[in-house]
Amino acid sequence: MKKGMLNVAIIGCGRVSGHHCRSIVETPGAELVAVCDLVAQKADAYREQFGARSYVNYHQMLRENPQIDTVAIITPSGMHFEHVLDIIQRYRKNIIVEKPTFMQPSQVTKAYTAAEAARVEIFAVFQNRHNLAVQRVLQGIQRGELGRVRAVGVRVRWCRPQRYYDLAPWRGTFAMDGGCLTNQGIHHIDLLRFLGGEVERVSSAHRTLGADIEVEDTAVASFVFKSGALGSLEITTAARPIDYEASLSLVCENGLAQIGGIAVNELQVYTPDPGSCAPNSEDFSGNVYGNGHARIYSDLVAHFEHGRPYSVSYADTLATIRLLNSFYVADETQRWVEVAEAGDSGRLGRRDDALASLYQTMAPQGD
Repeated sequence: MKKGMLNVAIIGCGRVSGHHCRSIVETPGAELVAVCDLVAQKADAYREQFGARSYVNYHQMLRENPQIDTVAIITPSGMHFEHVLDIIQRYRKNIIVEKPTFMQPSQVTKAYTAAEAARVEIFAVFQNRHNLAVQRVLQGIQRGELGRVRAVGVRVRWCRPQRYYDLAPWRGTFAMDGGCLTNQGIHHIDLLRFLGGEVERVSSAHRTLGADIEVEDTAVASFVFKSGALGSLEITTAARPIDYEASLSLVCENGLAQIGGIAVNELQVYTPDPGSCAPNSEDFSGNVYGNGHARIYSDLVAHFEHGRPYSVSYADTLATIRLLNSFYVADETQRWVEVAEAGDSGRLGRRDDALASLYQTMAPQGD
């Protein structure tokens, strides 16, 4: 890999992929080499918009473009593990993985172990960590402005009607998607431990109330941090008729911090320094994904050029996916669950070969 130059290919050309493409082409030291999707029209659209080569078979893409050193996996969530392992073991490429990274903690461990053996790296995408509001609250915690965290509250009230889940076979399934916790709520689950600290145990109840799907569209939970702080979570996609709220608040010994907006992009309350709110709020009305992807790619260039550590480590990724699965295990067992002992959910990420076959790419003959 040329020092400082990031040569990226993208697999999966859905909506969020456009933000990856735009971030790559606007980042000095990064180049978008190629894009791939099983639907040629989707890949061709990004080829025309961003000037990259387009493919329907990622094996062909990687063999025809050996300069590619990093591959962004933006396929259905349940395919991340399979695609990541294949590309690491067969082609020895660095990997960028969109949320929720992987479906199960065991997959996180196996993927990172494979990457270490192949001498490549995995970079998990949790772009909301880079939001100005989130960074300001983190700074307030690290500096002691807020003091010890006493309680954390997560509340997401969004609308995903039946037509949303009918867009593709993978949506609304435990094998490929997960429900409101895994798809929509994963950023808040990541942020509650990013800002509040590690969670020790959880209790959770899930229901499907607003759509004909197998996964949950409503979840409520209570949890206890290792620090002794308490937390509550309410995440739903059964709100109607629009998205109403996505917020995270921290009650601390020296004041309150509350982050809201369409994608935790507004610092709405910061009592130690109310003047921090306006300059640390961003307008995401035209871009629900925010500006974090651009910062991720800048960080990746700095990582390869200057050796700066990437902000989301293996341990960090594992802790977030372990916490995610803990909520499912708590609902499955109807009891309080120790996060460290929960392991993999019995539902989330379970294998469905028939569904997976819709999103697999055949390797060339002879492999």
